[in-house]
Amino acid sequence: MGRLIKYLFYLIILAAIGLVGYAYLGPWFGEDFSPPLAEIRQPVTLHAD
Repeated sequence: MGRLIKYLFYLIILAAIGLVGYAYLGPWFGEDFSPPLAEIRQPVTLHAD
């Protein structure tokens, strides 16, 4: 059971390192993480009784 927790811990650490690396290196590989620049308006209907 201890070995399973240790491997799970290593997997979580590697996933976190991969996510941070993807966030920093993504723009170099053509990924665009910027939000859309257009304003979006949608009507909302509230049902107040």
